[in-house]
Amino acid sequence: MAYVKVDETEPLEKAIKRFKRMVEKEGVIREFKMREYFEKPSAIEHRKKKALARKQMLKVKKMRNSKAY
Repeated sequence: MAYVKVDETEPLEKAIKRFKRMVEKEGVIREFKMREYFEKPSAIEHRKKKALARKQMLKVKKMRNSKAY
């Protein structure tokens, strides 16, 4: 869980900014949006396979481009 200790001299806006960055870094909002609705296990598996295929395709594309030069 993200939390921020605020000094007495520190402006509240600055502390809120730090908190937002920390929450974004930890992926709290992204995880909340994913868990907002029920997703079938088969749909989760399908999404993960698609992401893996996309990642591999980008890796192959990057290798081809680097060999061309």
